[in-house]
Amino acid sequence: MYDFINQITLWVVPGLILFALLYASYRRVKIFDTFIEGAREGFGMSVRLIPFLVGMIVAIGLFRESGAMELLSNLLIPLLNIIGIPADLLPLAIMRPVSGSSALAITTELMNTFGPDSLIGRMAATMQGSTDTTLFVLTLYFGAVGIKKTRHALNVGLIADAAGILAAVLVCRMVFG
Repeated sequence: MYDFINQITLWVVPGLILFALLYASYRRVKIFDTFIEGAREGFGMSVRLIPFLVGMIVAIGLFRESGAMELLSNLLIPLLNIIGIPADLLPLAIMRPVSGSSALAITTELMNTFGPDSLIGRMAATMQGSTDTTLFVLTLYFGAVGIKKTRHALNVGLIADAAGILAAVLVCRMVFG
C-alpha cells in the first residue's frame, strides 16, 4: 500500500501539468503564447513587489535589532506563564506572523537547542505549520494590487495566528506531554 501511494504522489504534479496541456489543446488555446504572456505579467508583478519586500525586510531588521522584540518578550512572559506557553516559544510566536524566514531560523534554533522530539521542538514545528506570515502577506500581496484598507484582514489574520499558536501548544501538550 505504501509503494502504491508513493507512486501516486510521484505522478500527481506531472499528471496535472499534462492534463492542463491536453485540456488547453482541446480548447484550442495557444499554449506557448499564453505562457509567455503570463511570464511577462509575473515579471511585472515581481518588479512592483520589490519596494514592499524591501520595506518589510527593513522593518523586520529594525524590530529585531532595536531590542523591541526582547522588550515585548519580557513584557509577555508573565502572561505566557499563566496560559502555559513556554517562554522559549515566545520569539517564534512573535516573529511567525511577521517573517517566515525569521520564524524558520528561530524554529531551527529551538530544534538545535531542545531537539526535534522534545515538547518545545514539537510545539515549534506545529506552530510553524499552523500559522502564517500575516503581516508579510498583507504587505506584499495587498500592496501589489493596491488594496489600502487592510484593517479587517489584519485583525482576522492575527486572530487566526493566535488561534494557531494556542492550538499548537494545547494539542502538543495533550498528545506529547
